[in-house]
Amino acid sequence: MVNPSRKVDELTINGAPHYKAFFEELGRLGYVEGQNLAVERYSGEGRIERYSELAREVVGSHPDLILAMSGAIALPLKLAATTVPIVTVTADPIALGLVPSIAHPGGNITGVTVDAGLEIYGKRFGLLAEAMPKLSRAGYLASRAQWKLPSGASAREAAKRAGIPLTAGLMDAFNEAEYRRALSTLKQDLVDAIMVSDEGEHVTYRIALVELIAKGAIPAIYPYRELVEVGGLMAYSIDLADVYRRAAGQIAEILKGTRTGDIPFYQPTRFDLTINLKTAKALGLEIPATLLARADNVIE
Repeated sequence: MVNPSRKVDELTINGAPHYKAFFEELGRLGYVEGQNLAVERYSGEGRIERYSELAREVVGSHPDLILAMSGAIALPLKLAATTVPIVTVTADPIALGLVPSIAHPGGNITGVTVDAGLEIYGKRFGLLAEAMPKLSRAGYLASRAQWKLPSGASAREAAKRAGIPLTAGLMDAFNEAEYRRALSTLKQDLVDAIMVSDEGEHVTYRIALVELIAKGAIPAIYPYRELVEVGGLMAYSIDLADVYRRAAGQIAEILKGTRTGDIPFYQPTRFDLTINLKTAKALGLEIPATLLARADNVIE
């Protein structure tokens, strides 16, 4: 298990709900850690510059299979391991250059996506604009590496289509100091609202991130419900527990002999809109009734 930022002792059945779902599904399918399954855990500690070195370290340990818990980790693993099966949880794997096809990935990589293609950025931007009809300048919070990828281009295109200038707050690592610096850039540029990239590292640092955005009194839309549960304004997201159950199913298939490249990537079809009304009230923001009526989850 290779996570870009979580501490290794959190990657267990007693950790976050989606890890609990992952191990429970593996168990249901016949694989129980400590009985017939050995699990080694690695963390990139949010240090983007270390991901390539970490990938080489993981491959050097000669695992039978690798679970790459983000596209940013899967990319260097792809370069380091050409035959070891890799199951990844990632944004659009075609746009990232991981595989040539969702249905027929080929090679040694398959997995689960956290979006339904890059148009998800346009959807999130549209929801943010709907929540703030007077939105005139938006910010995008992401790593510098992600900003250069197709997902960053999609965020820029979504803003362009809406006719709203987009400022990027870019980070070179995931830690509180980098969040402070990037958010300071966005605040200086007088953004009215922020869209947070779908990088999984944000979930690790969700409390610090949400608190820092709250201090700036800037509305934001997040990629995962977990950030709204700790005080973020709104999210349009997949169910992480379902995603990790799907990944467990793919791992079980591979361990039972199915060729990795023959297993299609799973793309979620359901996305939930979650709105935190307590946060909206603190921001002095009145969520339009039409938007509130479409919310799947409302936190009061």
